[in-house]
Amino acid sequence: MALTFAMVVVGGITRLTGSGLSIVRWEPLIGVLPPLSHGDWERVFALYRESPQFRLVNHAMDLEAFKGIFWLEWVHRLLGRVIGAVVIIPGVWFAVRRRIRWPQMKRLAAIVLLGALQGGVGWYMVQSGLVDDPRVSHLRLTLHLGLGVLIFAALLCEALDIAKVADAPPTLWIKARALALVSFVTVLSGGLMAGLRAGALYPTFPLMHGKLLPEGIGSFEPVWRNLWDNAITVHAQHRWLGFLVLVGTLVVFPSAYRFRPTRAAALCLAVTTLAQVALGALTVLAHVPILLASLHQANALLLVASAMTLVLQVPRKSRS
Repeated sequence: MALTFAMVVVGGITRLTGSGLSIVRWEPLIGVLPPLSHGDWERVFALYRESPQFRLVNHAMDLEAFKGIFWLEWVHRLLGRVIGAVVIIPGVWFAVRRRIRWPQMKRLAAIVLLGALQGGVGWYMVQSGLVDDPRVSHLRLTLHLGLGVLIFAALLCEALDIAKVADAPPTLWIKARALALVSFVTVLSGGLMAGLRAGALYPTFPLMHGKLLPEGIGSFEPVWRNLWDNAITVHAQHRWLGFLVLVGTLVVFPSAYRFRPTRAAALCLAVTTLAQVALGALTVLAHVPILLASLHQANALLLVASAMTLVLQVPRKSRS
């Protein structure tokens, strides 16, 4: 789970630094080894020089500068391979020794399949930036991010063997799950915002240049395209979703905090939500610097983890 967290964070940094397009070939096996000689570096750099990112953006880059972006993307891909090995090898070992029950084995197999799919989606995303425009598709980026968060949540569910508490407040089940869902949708919205580079549109907070509904929102035809293609709409809806998570936390927190078994999860949820709003505000005010944007994405995972922990503690049927 920690490795998955690190991979999502490193993935965000590769996007912010423009490193994601530095490796222009997908080599699941051979790509495990980085360039080991000067000749190897010259070969991969020559491949990169044929890419639109080099021709249109980094045409003045030399080999030493290329190594900087290459290593970030290589580490990101390596983490994916390591996560697969960490899940598969112990899983097979425990399965052979019959230390894993069949239901858990099926869940682990599903996580492995999600991981394999994630690798394919990652390359599908990178390909979109290797054609003409040196920017990956924001839709493919969001799909890649969403799968990463799903894998993180699935591993969290397996790692946390939490006994559900039967006497939780009866409405807490609904509230906790609704908040977890909104949190996940907000993360996806952040992926669209990052892919469209919409974060720097409005360096003001909480309003967008003094407006709740900025000009240009909903201007695309057909109207539903605005939800994922209009940078202005995407920026606005990401803010609204963030505020909705804040309101949801304020609604969930009192009942979760008063109930002693869920008090710790409630506190974590409150802290991560407040931190997320603060980081989001600082990120746009500072014109999306890499450090703040990376912390914002990392804390988003912690927020999702806090919401999921609360969900795992509360059963569907509780006594009033």
